[in-house]
Amino acid sequence: MSDGATTPILPAAATEQGRLRDWGSAIAWPLMSFTVLLAAWEWLVPLAHIPEYILPVPSAFFERLWTDRALIAQHTLVTANEIVLGFLMAAAISIPLGYIIVSVKILEKAIYPVIVFFQLVPKIAIAPLFVVWFGFGLFPKVLLTFLLCFFPTLVASMTGFRALDERVLYLTRSMGASAWQTFRYVRVPAALTYIFSGLKVSAVFAATGAIVGEFVGANAGLGYLLLRGTSFLDMPLIFACLVALSVVGILFSYIVDGLEVLLMPWQRKG
Repeated sequence: MSDGATTPILPAAATEQGRLRDWGSAIAWPLMSFTVLLAAWEWLVPLAHIPEYILPVPSAFFERLWTDRALIAQHTLVTANEIVLGFLMAAAISIPLGYIIVSVKILEKAIYPVIVFFQLVPKIAIAPLFVVWFGFGLFPKVLLTFLLCFFPTLVASMTGFRALDERVLYLTRSMGASAWQTFRYVRVPAALTYIFSGLKVSAVFAATGAIVGEFVGANAGLGYLLLRGTSFLDMPLIFACLVALSVVGILFSYIVDGLEVLLMPWQRKG
């Protein structure tokens, strides 16, 4: 072999390198965008002579985020707990319910219109009722988060379970597959793309539900801390809470994306 020969890259190694590049790009480009945005913000606000009580510069609220990190972290955990509980409860109920409604036609005619009717009721408008009925504790926020996440996940699940060609079901039955095997190996994989689309939408609504619930009535959480900062015009604290809430939302979104990659390996990029 000549001195100029090179060792070929194995397909598995090339695939792993490509995957690492994809993850690096997914992290690097958003970080670059946020850096440019914050740098422009830091430069333009003093240039425009905007006072801090209207719009603070990023260095001010990041400094506040570090100074009050223990307080903000404590309230962030409360809000994150509400988001996770409401989201998981919505997923655990709406996905099986979507399959049941699609499988039993009479339920689709009887129950689905009722669900749509309740979905049309503005959730934020009834949030004060939850405080009256259930108090200022954890449950009203989790319930509001659940209600906001429930319908998108249900509709996506129903669409996914309907998307399977009926001829595939005839084929599995002709091959002797049981109902559980058909569900486990055919129906669920075919519906996962749609289900995760609904879960991604619900992940955004989950943070909204938790914060609105805390606005209406709470003694802890980022929504409570935002109201406290607003009452004193403490803009650095308000923006520090918004940064913390954004971090929670981004992390939660990445967790849902990671679960999608884990549960749907056939859609990974080579």
